[in-house]
Amino acid sequence: MDQHGGSQSGPLEGARRATGDGPDKQGIKRFSARRKVEIVLRLLRGDDLELLSRELDVTAARLSKWREQFLSAGQAVLKKRPQDARDLEIARLQQKLGEATNG
Repeated sequence: MDQHGGSQSGPLEGARRATGDGPDKQGIKRFSARRKVEIVLRLLRGDDLELLSRELDVTAARLSKWREQFLSAGQAVLKKRPQDARDLEIARLQQKLGEATNG
């Protein structure tokens, strides 16, 4: 609330909403994906979970969830094998076979 009893809605508050940082309609603090990555990297570099939780006014459980999601997504990407020329040739031949059998 500002000094006149209304809510604060200056340019900084608008910028927070535009980037996804700041509270949402239910008053839950929201963070952009970029900010979440910065926070998770702090955890991975050794920042204390409880201290970071208090600093950001976000539950430790929520921070832990972000960390686990980040690590799971990274693991999934590392499991993928990049396509090579053989994979592309197989896909091309499968498409030709499909065209030949359908029509």
